[in-house]
Amino acid sequence: MWRGLLLACLLLHTAQAEESSNGPIYLVTVPSEIFGGTTETFCAQLLHPNESLTFTVTMETNADNLTLLEERVKENEFYRCVPFQVPVFPEETIVYLRAEVKGKTVDLEKRQKVLISSTKPLMFIQTDKPIYKPGQTVKFRIVTLDTHFVPINEKVRYTFLNNYGNGTPQSDPATNRIAQWLDRTSVSGILDLSQPLSSEAPQGTYTLHAETESGNHIRQFFKIKEYVLPKYEVKVHLPKSITILDTEVTVKICAKYTYGKPVLGKVTGKFCRPKWNMYWYRRPNNVESKSICHLFNVLTDKTGCVTEVIDLKEFALNATGYSDRFNVECDLEEEGTGVQLSGSSSSKFTSNVNEVSFEGAQNTFKKGIPFKAKIKMTGPDSSPLPDEKVHLIIRWDNHTETMNFTTDSRGLVPISLDTSSWDTQSVRLEARYSLLDYFFDYHLVRPTYGIADLWLNPFYSKSKSFLKIQENEGKLQCGEEAPISIVYIIQGEELAKGAGFMDFYYLVLAKGSIARNGRVGVPMKAGQVSEGEFSFKLPVSSPLAPYAQVLVYAVFPNGEIVADSFDFQVDKCFKNKVDLKFAAPQELPGEDTTIHLRADPGSLCALRAVDQSVILMKPDKELTVDTVYNLLPTQKRDGYSYRVEDYEPYPCLPSPFHRVDKRSIMPYYHSRSHNDVYGIFKGLGLKILSNSDVKKPFECHWLYSDRLTSLAFSPPDNAGHASPRIPMMGHVIETVRKYFPETWIWELVPVGESGSVEITHTVPDTITEWKAGAFCTSPLGFGMASPTGLTAFQPFFVELTLPYSVIRGEQFELKATVFNYLSQCIMVKVSHAESSQFQMTPCEGCEYTTCLCADEARTFRWAFIPSALGEVNVTVSAQALQTDTLCGNEVVAVPERGHIDTVIRKLLVEAEGIEQTVTQNALMCPGGSAVKEEISLKLPEVTVNGSAKASLSVLGDLLGRAMQNLDRLLAMPFGCGEQNMVLFAPNIYILKYLQGTGQLTEEIKAKATRFLESGYQRELNYKHEDGSYSAFGKSDNSGNTWLTAFVLKSFGGALPFIYIDPKHIKDAQDWLGHHQQKNGCFLSVGKLFNNNMKGGVGDEVSLTAYITAALLEVETPLTDPVLNNSLACLRSAADNITNTYTTALLSYTFSLAGEQEMRSKLLTELEEQAHKTDGSLHWSRSKQDSRRSDSLEVEMTAYVLMSVLSAPQPSAFDLSYASRIVKWLAYQQNPYGGFSSTQDTVVALQALARYSALVYSPEGSSTLTVRSKGGFMRQFHLDQSNRLLYQEEPLQEVPGEYSVEAEGKNCVFVQLALRYNIPPPPGFSTFNISAEARGLCNATDKKTLKVLFTVRYNGKREVTNMVIVNVKLLSGFSPDKLSLMNLQRAPLVKRVDTEDGHVIIYIDGLIRLLPMNYSFNIIEDFNVRNLKPAVVKIYDYYQTSEHAESEYSSPCHEPDEINEV
Repeated sequence: MWRGLLLACLLLHTAQAEESSNGPIYLVTVPSEIFGGTTETFCAQLLHPNESLTFTVTMETNADNLTLLEERVKENEFYRCVPFQVPVFPEETIVYLRAEVKGKTVDLEKRQKVLISSTKPLMFIQTDKPIYKPGQTVKFRIVTLDTHFVPINEKVRYTFLNNYGNGTPQSDPATNRIAQWLDRTSVSGILDLSQPLSSEAPQGTYTLHAETESGNHIRQFFKIKEYVLPKYEVKVHLPKSITILDTEVTVKICAKYTYGKPVLGKVTGKFCRPKWNMYWYRRPNNVESKSICHLFNVLTDKTGCVTEVIDLKEFALNATGYSDRFNVECDLEEEGTGVQLSGSSSSKFTSNVNEVSFEGAQNTFKKGIPFKAKIKMTGPDSSPLPDEKVHLIIRWDNHTETMNFTTDSRGLVPISLDTSSWDTQSVRLEARYSLLDYFFDYHLVRPTYGIADLWLNPFYSKSKSFLKIQENEGKLQCGEEAPISIVYIIQGEELAKGAGFMDFYYLVLAKGSIARNGRVGVPMKAGQVSEGEFSFKLPVSSPLAPYAQVLVYAVFPNGEIVADSFDFQVDKCFKNKVDLKFAAPQELPGEDTTIHLRADPGSLCALRAVDQSVILMKPDKELTVDTVYNLLPTQKRDGYSYRVEDYEPYPCLPSPFHRVDKRSIMPYYHSRSHNDVYGIFKGLGLKILSNSDVKKPFECHWLYSDRLTSLAFSPPDNAGHASPRIPMMGHVIETVRKYFPETWIWELVPVGESGSVEITHTVPDTITEWKAGAFCTSPLGFGMASPTGLTAFQPFFVELTLPYSVIRGEQFELKATVFNYLSQCIMVKVSHAESSQFQMTPCEGCEYTTCLCADEARTFRWAFIPSALGEVNVTVSAQALQTDTLCGNEVVAVPERGHIDTVIRKLLVEAEGIEQTVTQNALMCPGGSAVKEEISLKLPEVTVNGSAKASLSVLGDLLGRAMQNLDRLLAMPFGCGEQNMVLFAPNIYILKYLQGTGQLTEEIKAKATRFLESGYQRELNYKHEDGSYSAFGKSDNSGNTWLTAFVLKSFGGALPFIYIDPKHIKDAQDWLGHHQQKNGCFLSVGKLFNNNMKGGVGDEVSLTAYITAALLEVETPLTDPVLNNSLACLRSAADNITNTYTTALLSYTFSLAGEQEMRSKLLTELEEQAHKTDGSLHWSRSKQDSRRSDSLEVEMTAYVLMSVLSAPQPSAFDLSYASRIVKWLAYQQNPYGGFSSTQDTVVALQALARYSALVYSPEGSSTLTVRSKGGFMRQFHLDQSNRLLYQEEPLQEVPGEYSVEAEGKNCVFVQLALRYNIPPPPGFSTFNISAEARGLCNATDKKTLKVLFTVRYNGKREVTNMVIVNVKLLSGFSPDKLSLMNLQRAPLVKRVDTEDGHVIIYIDGLIRLLPMNYSFNIIEDFNVRNLKPAVVKIYDYYQTSEHAESEYSSPCHEPDEINEV
């Protein structure tokens, strides 16, 4: 049976060969994968027509057939490459390409599968920086190009900015969408957008995700973290590898400022060989189980470098059990400032003394054509090894030959091997440094030497004719003509009789498509073996990049094809040539510089310039040419897609297969490699339709096989491979510097029809190198400029060292360091600007005019004592003087530019004691007749001298003050999930009010929207995975029902103004619904920090009323089961309510539900409980603080106001009654337009906004006159044009008596604010707080003090609400971050914040009479003398009238008489 199979196989191959030996030969080549909507090319060829023939090429689809070529060929041979438009399909589609040749006696055809893929634009996102701080603005560009790098103006359906927190996009369930942009269309392929980040944006990974109208997606990741830009960079230089034969290694550590100058300082480091910690590794007894390290501590030299030579004898190089890497870690501390940065590096340890490899080698040989390749020898660090011996061993059959070579200066050995005697099926080439074999020892490391293997198989040619394309040196360069050389050996009998030449055809493929084609005629003689070389010129341009895949072939008269291919690397270039450069490589800070930009006329260019310090943090995130080219779907072809693979019947079997028994004799399938012409075409991804001979015949080998399927999935046999290595493990110019951005330039610039433009920018004040780049788009295509830089630098400059703030009267040492980077000495005079706000006294024996020679720095000192309060400007100048005085033996030089450097820094001077703010508000509505009020500004008996100041402000709108201070509505920190909402909710009510009254300007809208976006982002930090929210997010055990409802109503109200992910609203609603009880009331879940909402039935009813109101505000239908049940709960409880707060909240809830009868009943009860004084109305608890109403009273009064205003049509009586409530609420506002806490601020502003909208009148004006008994008089005029204008006047008479009179028709809101400091009050308080600082005062290094404080609650409640502790830091000190992390883990502590010299601690309720002790460390940054005590405060967040203050002093406090610098 098997003999019959073999005979059938041989007959099949004979028939295939004879098919093409007589008559016409046709050949059609087309890429196996093409893209819909693009223009592709196929090449068709018809040779030796023996009659009139019709040559047709057709594309067959499921819908119809498309004729691509129909040509009548008579006598002349036909050759043409034809472009065609690829049809578009909604998804990947397989079509068939059919080639037909028909005549009277000829009928030839062949069909091949071709894949049509959907074309997708190339997209990338460029951000201005790879890393951001909270509060910064993310600037980004979405760029869309086609596969030829031509811009596409495609609509971007959506762009999302998502936050993954500290997790990853795949793992973190807390992914939040914090911004979106819909239906934005790019201009010249560029869409430029930006998004400000919340100042409390969580650190972690963020992503920008965009989708175009065509469905293309792109993502770009960036990080947000708190960081300080490095002022210098530390680089550790190590050899790439250390070998077992090395005896020492040199470690070089260098530090340079970002402007390129060396850093002087102290380096502490260690050089280690880590131990190997694999659990399965058994360490020999004589090997120590710890890492081996060498420590060093040394000063940098004048170049900013340290060189340490380390003896390797102690590092057990021959021992196993250690890592195959050496690590260096070091810290460099800058001299004078103590600023410390780290550096690290590692070096591979290897026993491989060298490496040997083959370069430019293919895995086939063509007999008769020399086999050419290169042997490369490198060290373990990949550096070339010149003048080294290399042995080449050639083996085939029973033949072995050894050749010896020496490497050249590049470590290369070019080889050219005669293949004429290689009459074999495989040849093995082995290149090696040593002829000795290596023996492995488990516990001993020995030197090893490089070995490389290369297996070669013969390339099949029936006639033994071959082509070989020669490799070029290096990449093909754009703009040049590259010579492509081909060596050939052609057997003469293959030529037609009398032929004097042969045509060679070539195709050049780029990015998977046929880009170039041509033919070359080469003289030859029939009957003779022709050997030689020919070439053609290939113009190189961007369409060929990054690879030009060149195919050269010839067709013999008998149908045989000879061919070869080679992939040439092409320099990555673009059609649009972009050039960017600065007018000068270096400029003074603050000077104007010109940027020259050149590109294709009509280009739109995207410019970017950032501080090099930013790039140092993430250099791998830069946009490069490689970034753009890597977007290409195909850079070069290599085979076919599995969908269009040529699955042919096994040639050694009859077809169709007959059924076989399980145990049958079956042939072994040997897969095709690239050692025949078919493999050459397939390797380029070209489908070939031809009746010519392109495939090597199969040799059938017989094996027993259990199953036929085992043949179909046999792995392919690779004939050639490299043996794998087994690795071991003029006039004075003054610069005044005060502008220090991270991103300097981010803009889109059109170059116009001239193709060039000059842009002028002012150089920022940072002394650094600014890295600039640009890419441009035009109808011609995309282009990118080479990165360029501008160094902002000056010959010398001065830097100040200041604390953030000091207390008035404190004395500290002000340091000014002057740097000289001139090559000559200069005479420097340092001076400061005089001011009445402080005293600067020269230190004893100090000089302020001195010589400063090349690369030197000098620090100057003064005793600084501030005498004025507030922000003071400290100005210090350094001037290079023109003088005849010598510096040593050198003549003093004067720089040509930048003679004077002036630095202005702000210093905050605070009053001693505790700051107090008292406001007196008045809502004056003259209504046609004058109204007058007397206001007295009185100070308490004891105040800090000079701390008192007062001001009067006027607004024509009740909400005007809140509009001006949307970011400062609370006079307390806002560091938890509830407090954050004060940055969010008031914006909604103000926007609705202004929009409804026609007063909304773009400026106010932008400001309010920005705060809405910020608050939205921040609040998502406090969301739990189940959709709920709590005050401190996931650090709390569960979500909180009250806060979740608060967020629900706020997010729902913000929907008309910003993007809110609807999922967040639904998640909150669902979570609340899951906590509804059978009686319809809601279960209180999670921590409620306002304990006045707790206790008995009132707590449950108040909570249910609040949640019900939230559901109604987000327009939940009354038919909703959750809402229906909650209203039933409230109806049943309404008759038993005795709590005023709950009654007020119920009245508002039933008003929203439209239940007028219940609303009227509750309002009647509230009327009986109202406090009526001086024409105002408000409601309070049964016990109240007489000094100031607490937040709960403001909140319940606001609920009553909203209930009164919620009538379907408020009557004149309703508005009159409401005005009395408004009068009281207006009096309670703080200086920023808010109130004392979160919930009262939100509810009161919501109520005031509703009232203001109802009584708003677009007409009328008023005049306000302010007088004092001391003769002060000021008049304000208010009308519709300035009703939102904030007008303020300082009041000089403090204390003083003032009268305020309003005339006209419109209401005027007046506020007098009095601020002063008082010493900490003695005596009993609801809270106790005490604090002290401990530490060593004689430390030579920076002092570290421990601040210990004890807090206790003395009141009548068992547990307090949430408590805030505010610890002011001693001047010149900053908190130790590690100790703050430990403090946050202390009992009851929920959160710790730092803000402007304060540490703010949030405590989760104090137990009555139980003292709690806490501590954290502070570190001295600046030496301040005569330190004043620092104040510590504690207060109940919801009942701010309950508070206590104290103070602490430094244990290192020095008496005044020794405070001399």
